[in-house]
Amino acid sequence: MKALNARRVAWEGARVVVEASTAEAYWWVNDMIGRYLGVMYQLKLAETRLRLLEDDEFTVAETGAWRARLDDLLAERPDLTPVVADLTKETSARLP
Repeated sequence: MKALNARRVAWEGARVVVEASTAEAYWWVNDMIGRYLGVMYQLKLAETRLRLLEDDEFTVAETGAWRARLDDLLAERPDLTPVVADLTKETSARLP
């Protein structure tokens, strides 16, 4: 099994989660984030969705915030790195 770079996983995860926040995949990823990462991450995703639906100029800022958020999570809980990697891959497949 190939070793996962947690920082890379955090970056890719952030990019995909932010993209999904305004797509039809939002409902699926919202459920999965709540299930695997916790309700606080689910609430942050809802905030991201609201912010981007109001003004998509926040995309870069939201991506940076999610990268930092996931980076911190994976530093504290490295066991979640494969979970976030799989979640990113599945979410990406659900995007148009």
